[in-house]
Amino acid sequence: MSRRGVPLRKSLLVRLLIASALIAVCSVAATAWLAVETTTRALREEQVQVLADDMDVLARLSGYAATHGDWKGVERTVRALSAKTGRRIALTTVDRTLVADSAPRGTSLPQRASATVDPLRTDTYTERGAQRSGIDPRVVGPYRLTVRERAELDALARARRSCFARNGIETVINRTPSGRPTVDDVDTTIAAGYVPEECADGKLNTPTPTEETALTDLARRARACLKRQGLSGGAPMYIGVDVTDSSLGTRYVLTKFLKEGDSVGAREAQACADSARRAQLDPYVAPVAELFLGGGDSIAPRFDVSPANKAKVVGAAALVLAVTVAVTTLVATRLVRPLRALTAAAQQPPEQHVRVPVTTRDETGILAEAFNELAERRERLEVQRRAMVSDIAHELRSPLTNIRGWLEVTRDGVVDPDPALLGSLHEEALVLQRVIDDLQDLADADAGTLRLHREPVRCDELLVQVAAAHRVAFDAAGVTLRTTVEGAPWVDADPVRMRQAVGNLVSNALRHTPADGTVTLTARREGEDVVLEVTDTGAGISADDLPHVFDRFWRAEKSRSRRTGGSGLGLPIVRHLLAAHGGTVRAASEQGAGSVFTLRLRGTPAPKGD
Repeated sequence: MSRRGVPLRKSLLVRLLIASALIAVCSVAATAWLAVETTTRALREEQVQVLADDMDVLARLSGYAATHGDWKGVERTVRALSAKTGRRIALTTVDRTLVADSAPRGTSLPQRASATVDPLRTDTYTERGAQRSGIDPRVVGPYRLTVRERAELDALARARRSCFARNGIETVINRTPSGRPTVDDVDTTIAAGYVPEECADGKLNTPTPTEETALTDLARRARACLKRQGLSGGAPMYIGVDVTDSSLGTRYVLTKFLKEGDSVGAREAQACADSARRAQLDPYVAPVAELFLGGGDSIAPRFDVSPANKAKVVGAAALVLAVTVAVTTLVATRLVRPLRALTAAAQQPPEQHVRVPVTTRDETGILAEAFNELAERRERLEVQRRAMVSDIAHELRSPLTNIRGWLEVTRDGVVDPDPALLGSLHEEALVLQRVIDDLQDLADADAGTLRLHREPVRCDELLVQVAAAHRVAFDAAGVTLRTTVEGAPWVDADPVRMRQAVGNLVSNALRHTPADGTVTLTARREGEDVVLEVTDTGAGISADDLPHVFDRFWRAEKSRSRRTGGSGLGLPIVRHLLAAHGGTVRAASEQGAGSVFTLRLRGTPAPKGD
């Protein structure tokens, strides 16, 4: 079973929330549709046009025309403005050819245009009610600075701002549409005309090569107009850049020395400058367009709760109710079906170990997988219980049968009770006692009543004691027993139980190691842990059998008898004893290369005085 969390899209909670959200959305959508359908047409003709919104729409469209050479692609802007204001917006050429319209195709236009979109003659960008002779400052045309020029001017602007800061004037850097930066004051210090002498270097106000080229072309166009007006003679004409002007007035000032008080000549010169600028910028802007705001010519009925509207309300409510019932029924059915399957499986007899199909990956599916795992564990435990009863009966039957048989033939006088017979019966009794003691140890470990009498234990002494207890058996079998200790590691453990655990491993190694083989006991410290190892040069354990070495009554070779293969309880007891001490035991082996059993426990400092 996968232990990963439930995917968000599969979560039962999320699905319920989605179902509820769908119901809510349907309800809101139906309500909104009713409100829009019954009131929009009537309110569209009756509502008063908001002047600020109209001017914002005109400013957006004027800005589009100022930055584009034609009206291609304006449809998206028109629809976005229409969605924002909730009004119809249409653009046409001066001859009423449709350019863009937020209303469906075929909807008639109002009789009159609301405004003319001409960025070269605008009054709506920054100043309300300004003269229509203004030019939208977003029209930059040939005055747009290059990347390099912008970088150079940005450096000059930062230097100018630092200079003002050194003189106690707080400023900010703004950028005009052409890319030219301006240094503006936070208060009115600069506006009042005060500029520190060290800051008035004039570098930031000097036209760039791009602006020089555009200004030269502007001067050429203006001279032609002035010549037609008879103003070309006399004093020379100067063209400069007003970098602080962000209003509708021209940012490129054309001046000429005229006679003092010649207001007519001044107006004609300014008219020539404006005409020359419009002619210069005209190729860079979209053509003049007419703007239509509002609905068509048809008049919508007023909102009232008429029978038709009542029927719409009732129909929409019925539809929402039907959708709610259908979605709820579908979700509830999908939720109840697996729960019913779980209930039916749980009601079956325990010995059948019924599983349920897993059809989903949500919380219900995980519950079904957990139920199936529980059934599998119960089945495995039942198999293990039956096998253990059979193994216990077999382990007890063999010595009891031998004892009974010899006692019966002795009673009948067939054999004499000589010392050899009594020794054999005593050995069978000891085997029987060991099996019962092992079973008692396992029962105590399973019940959590295995008692430990902990004390500091020196590992080298522990290994010496175990080796001494098994030395005779090893000598008889012709197997060498060695002990190796690195340093003097100590553990806090029950010395009797630890000798039992290590002794079980040594006995197991002796049974599986042929004559002339070697069994090595090792103790060492690894960080905060103490590691005890029992290594043999026996036949080893196959990879398939290795995971089962700590199972009760398990033998690698099923043909081995109890005398040659052990009872099958020694290694399980080792595992429980180590677990009671808070340690672990691990087996590693390779077929034909021997085995290594590793005990790992938490180390402890040596007692004072040792």
